[in-house]
Amino acid sequence: MLKQSQVEMLSQNIANANTTGYKKDALSFKDHLLQTEAGMVPDGRVMSELSSSRTDLSNGTVVKTGNSLDIALEGDGMIALEGGLYARRGDFKKGGDGYVTTHDGVNVLGEGGPIILPPDGRVIEIDSEGRISVDGVEIDKIKIVAFGKDAPPTKYGEGQFTANGPGEESAASVKQGYLEMSNVNAVKEMVRMIEAMREFEAYQKAIHMFDEAASKVNNELGRL
Repeated sequence: MLKQSQVEMLSQNIANANTTGYKKDALSFKDHLLQTEAGMVPDGRVMSELSSSRTDLSNGTVVKTGNSLDIALEGDGMIALEGGLYARRGDFKKGGDGYVTTHDGVNVLGEGGPIILPPDGRVIEIDSEGRISVDGVEIDKIKIVAFGKDAPPTKYGEGQFTANGPGEESAASVKQGYLEMSNVNAVKEMVRMIEAMREFEAYQKAIHMFDEAASKVNNELGRL
């Protein structure tokens, strides 16, 4: 089951290698010695179990798009969204009601709530601190927050995160006209996938051999 979980996680990472703003997941395992019943002394066998699952929040590669509502963050931080959500994915759009939203329609927050663009605005500019100006007039500032290592955000849906607290002001720099891509290294993940599949198959063979041996013993005992 542990190797199966690892294979599933690696498959998810590889499938999202080209997804904007995707953050890869990783599993960690811990080993411990099995103990005998008498005296609880380790008998030399090793048992592995899942220790933790975490999301790697390191920055992905930044690519230029030239779109005025595309932004990429450089440094630690998350873009605050309505409903207590956060994201690194910055391919925003202007809704019919003027609100700035994510690719899937969640409102992006500014200092005073959801950001609204004027209906007749033409030129949208976003500076390195996230301040949004339309036709030379500043209208709001994108809310960007950072979270400590002790309370990192957790994945929630596609490209979104939740957090236990409000976080703190981030020092991340904003780049207008760019997007942060996935932080998945497809080649490395494929190598890990091949290794995990080989180990998974080896375990399956070992279990099959054990089942055959146990069945043979039971049959021999039945003849006595």
